[in-house]
Amino acid sequence: MTSRKDRLKKLVKVQEQLKALHETRHAGFLSAAAAAVSEAKELVGHFDADSSLAGLFPELYHRRIANALARQKQNLESARQEAALIATATARTNMVERAYKDVRRRDERERSDRERLDLIAQKRGYE
Repeated sequence: MTSRKDRLKKLVKVQEQLKALHETRHAGFLSAAAAAVSEAKELVGHFDADSSLAGLFPELYHRRIANALARQKQNLESARQEAALIATATARTNMVERAYKDVRRRDERERSDRERLDLIAQKRGYE
């Protein structure tokens, strides 16, 4: 059976990985939102150009611009949700790290006490 210290150590690693996953997803959503805005701006630029096909297909341009802005909005909302998950994962990681450090200090203290008792017992055996 594994000790509590070992289980907490593994749990700290898992919590850190989970936090990193949420941070990566958050960055991905922000990047996708920026790409959608860029696409919308590019489409608006083409729409205003004299040599574009926007005059022939204005509803197509409007639909693509609206879709790009909707993707931006959805990605920003997803990024906001991931930011909340990052905060939760950070709190959990900190809590587990504190518990791990407490158990590690207690184990160190107990081991040190046992070593001192062993030294005392050895000295008494020599006297």
